[in-house]
Amino acid sequence: MKHTPGLFLLVAAAFAAAAPAAAQTGFPFQDEGLHYTVNWPSGLSLGDATLSAHHTANGWDFEIGLDAAVPGFAIKDKFRSSATAGLCSTELSRDISQGGKKVKEKTTFDQDKGTAHRVTEYPADGGTSDFNIAPCARDAIAYVYFGRKELGQGRVPPALQSYFGSSYSTRMEYAGAQTITVGDKKEVTDHLTVSVKGPKADFTVEVFYARDAARTPLLIKIPQTVGTLSMELVR
Repeated sequence: MKHTPGLFLLVAAAFAAAAPAAAQTGFPFQDEGLHYTVNWPSGLSLGDATLSAHHTANGWDFEIGLDAAVPGFAIKDKFRSSATAGLCSTELSRDISQGGKKVKEKTTFDQDKGTAHRVTEYPADGGTSDFNIAPCARDAIAYVYFGRKELGQGRVPPALQSYFGSSYSTRMEYAGAQTITVGDKKEVTDHLTVSVKGPKADFTVEVFYARDAARTPLLIKIPQTVGTLSMELVR
């Protein structure tokens, strides 16, 4: 099964068409933990995904995990991101296990110097690299949460480069309000298409956000060679 590069950077945005809800729960108002089921196009569950946000003295720590499988192919990924209060990245760790492919690396961002340093711990011959970054550069995970914060304030996030191993150009477009069913409950959501381009990626993902203060992602549709997979929030 093909695993779309930067899968979780795609949980990124929606349009703030309704007034924020009275109860300010979830990011960026408080720590948050979200649980998703990853589903086959037929509706069969393939596994689970989790997203968490924890406020720290210096900003935020984020973590995303994916544990899913089809016969002969297992995915067990974990990504961690640390960012300032302004959601500028300070560190990104990627621990990837997809079938026979395994990658473990860490990128450290020096926002003052405008550079980043990446160390590939596995494979052992992965080496190191240094590259220039934009002001207040954001890794893909920090960008996910930056997008939600912006949308909660009534702004659609601008197109920009985010970092997830490679640099990805991401463009978001509002596609209108749409009623979807999540957990047997119908909800009016804001529908966004997210276009992602990178060295080995060129695809579009659909994201559906709740009209709450935190702009909670309810459903993500991800194109794969086997069909469109979905991530649905479990409440």
